Amino acid sequence: MESLPILDLHYYLHLSARTDYGIALIGCGGIANYAHLPAYKLHGLRVVGCYDIDRQAAQETAARHGIPRVYETLDAALADPDVQICDIAVPAWHQRAIDEQAVTAGKHLLCQKPLSENLADAEAIVDIARRAGRKVAASQQMRWSPAIAAARDLIQRGFIGQPAAAQILVSITTPWHMWPWLQAHPYRDLMCHSIHCLDSLRYLFGDPAWVTSRHAHYPGQQERAETKTITVLDYDSGLQALLAVNHHDHSGDTYATFRFLGTEGVIKGIIGLRYDYPLGRPDSLQCHSMTTAPDMWFDVRLEGRWIPDAFIGPMASLMETIQVDGTLLTDAADNLQTLRLVHAAYRSAADHRSVRPAEL
Repeated sequence: MESLPILDLHYYLHLSARTDYGIALIGCGGIANYAHLPAYKLHGLRVVGCYDIDRQAAQETAARHGIPRVYETLDAALADPDVQICDIAVPAWHQRAIDEQAVTAGKHLLCQKPLSENLADAEAIVDIARRAGRKVAASQQMRWSPAIAAARDLIQRGFIGQPAAAQILVSITTPWHMWPWLQAHPYRDLMCHSIHCLDSLRYLFGDPAWVTSRHAHYPGQQERAETKTITVLDYDSGLQALLAVNHHDHSGDTYATFRFLGTEGVIKGIIGLRYDYPLGRPDSLQCHSMTTAPDMWFDVRLEGRWIPDAFIGPMASLMETIQVDGTLLTDAADNLQTLRLVHAAYRSAADHRSVRPAEL
């Protein structure tokens, strides 16, 4: 394979002119500690305080990351005039109440995914933010992972021609013990894991016309909800996208790969984070274009990792949009379409039929 110079691709995140907004972290669980806060520290963002209903968790987070304030209550965090942005990293069922309170207090928000587990609550969050004139981002940070961001750049430049087929194939051993609250949860893979892949497929290819999904359990699994899923997205253009996921692969031969085929070429590689989560490995990407260099395969050297590097993306986009009053890349209103896709997949599995996301 030939080496494609890194400068030929445009997938680096550029921070906005102003990045000194005061951030309050609401929710001090694992994802905040091993992903959000390391990314913010790497880019010099200013986290001024944190709050969690478990005060010990908040104190430990503050000590570990050098956060100056631990708020006694959510009200105290929202009353802090030094806070312009709330990074809300809580389970989805707590999000609407916290979001409404924070937006009413005049804060901009970065919300954990899923924005909500039901569309009515998600729509309410979008509506109250719009009426209050506040910006609300969803933390769909896979869009900024090196492989997806690089693939997006190549696709947008016509490197593979018209997209014709896409695959994301994941067969891994997921450490569900990291999220004990998910054990008895009625939704698992698509709502809490593969929502990232579905969002990335939307980011790369747009919204599908139809969704067909089938869900299953692994023999003897302790989890209540689906841990094996196969989902097909059909587009009016003729593009088909396949997402196949298995969370109980104990064979020692796990993988997480993608392949995006176009009329003029192909992009393929690995999703590094899914190997030994959350440490993972770097993404990889190889590509071939019948028009750019028909006799060559390019091995693209990617820099950064999904965790923690991609986690700066939603926050940086939020800060930039506050300054220019534009539309966020992962705006909550756009995220409603990702949630409709997730719900369409669940309805498809329940009804044993293909579903149009527009039905929801």
